[in-house]
Amino acid sequence: MKKLIVLLFVSFITQGLIAQGSINDDFFKQVDGFLKANVSADAVDYARIQKQPELLNDLLQKVAKANLSQANAKTIQAFYINAYNLLVIDGVIKNYPLNSVLDVNGFFDGKRYQVAGKSITLNQLEKDNLIKTYKDPRFHFVLVCGAIDCPPITNFAYTPDELDQQLEERTRRALNDPNFIKVDGEGNKASISQIFEWYSGDFGGNKKTALSFINKYRNEAIPENYNISFYNYNWSLNEKKNSTGAISPQQAGGNSSARYVVSAAIPKGTTETKIFNNLYTQTSGNNSERVDRSTFFTSWVSFVYGLNNRFNAGFDIRYRRVFNDRLPSSPLNVFGGGDEGSARSGVTTIGPKIRWAPFEALPNFSVQSAFWFPIGEELEGNSSQPFIDWNGATWWTQFFNDFTLNSNFSLFTEIDFLWEDIGSTENGALNRVSTPATLIFSYFPNPKTTLYALTNFSPYWQQDFDYFAQAGLGAKYQFTPKFEIELLYTAFTNEFLQNVNGRAATYNIGIRFNR
Repeated sequence: MKKLIVLLFVSFITQGLIAQGSINDDFFKQVDGFLKANVSADAVDYARIQKQPELLNDLLQKVAKANLSQANAKTIQAFYINAYNLLVIDGVIKNYPLNSVLDVNGFFDGKRYQVAGKSITLNQLEKDNLIKTYKDPRFHFVLVCGAIDCPPITNFAYTPDELDQQLEERTRRALNDPNFIKVDGEGNKASISQIFEWYSGDFGGNKKTALSFINKYRNEAIPENYNISFYNYNWSLNEKKNSTGAISPQQAGGNSSARYVVSAAIPKGTTETKIFNNLYTQTSGNNSERVDRSTFFTSWVSFVYGLNNRFNAGFDIRYRRVFNDRLPSSPLNVFGGGDEGSARSGVTTIGPKIRWAPFEALPNFSVQSAFWFPIGEELEGNSSQPFIDWNGATWWTQFFNDFTLNSNFSLFTEIDFLWEDIGSTENGALNRVSTPATLIFSYFPNPKTTLYALTNFSPYWQQDFDYFAQAGLGAKYQFTPKFEIELLYTAFTNEFLQNVNGRAATYNIGIRFNR
């Protein structure tokens, strides 16, 4: 009898432990309530979740401690789908504000999460726990990776009782969405998501079998003789319009959504390196003809690191070459030799830099400030060598803002405060203050290309007021979200050039890469 009582007691305790952490209807109802509160129009309100993370954190604790030992297959699948989508949202929140999940190192295959008592990555959860185990390609249309080109996130939870119907409906919706499957009837071709390329084996292993799968769900089948290609995946964040009413590139969609926003701070733990090469050439003379050319080549290397998502720190280094010559001559002569009195080169300044995005609701507004120290002797020149830079320090603070106008256009504004210690006079030090203002209007003909027009006015607030103005045209091409090249031409005007019948222009090549 005693043995029977002990066995019943042990059984009671064991069943209680098994029940603890078990996944039931309450979990799915909580997920459903969370998604309804924070997802609309296929986009996530990450800013709202970051301010009120309590429900997400509670759900993630349940995900971590879940006991699936007595759950059936449908419950396990529904649990894993919801867990994946919640963990992606959590990964974004921990690095928010964010342009793309790819800006976070190891987002899918490095960061480990607790799921049902095991430590796994998002890739393991998707590929091992779901796709390899249950071999259902429809999972690809309900697992949302936090990007615009993922299948749209739902504002409801996946539940065991309705799972088959939900998988079927979401697959059908994705494969009939013209933004997900892009059919060109006139050109007899179709562009399909790279999901069918990355997970080719889940769809039969080739384009023909992938098309057969797609046509099973399409209202209008794609003819088998159509040319099938994969369009580039847009990894921009699937973010809801922010509360200020401003539009981010991701919210605007279209060709604007994939672009790199210059004014935004880079995410925590990432780096940005820019190399901007500027060739300034100026001709001057008397009132009848131009006889002299002065050319400066400046290579400016800028590096910043994301200390957190809104504060970056780094440094600038500036290398310069100068060449003064008589016309006719080419601006490219600056890269050659020259007499000692007409040519010069070297690293001229170095200094720390910070970038700060002070307002959470305005992620595209930032303040950047750098303080440069001179390197070298007699930078302003003497009887035996030409001017190459100022002998004193420079403090340059820039205020950036970027406004997305619609899916193909944006407006960038910049206002600066520039203080330069440009030398000395008999009465003491001579400083110069300028407040340049820049306006850039950009057009995006496709997701990787930017064409823009630039105008700038730079007044110098000194006893003898001076200024210069420039206008130009430029282009950028984004080879990947982390690598971009830029070309820019500008023409200058100022009082000096007008007085000496002069002309000035710049030719610029820039390179940016992030890690």
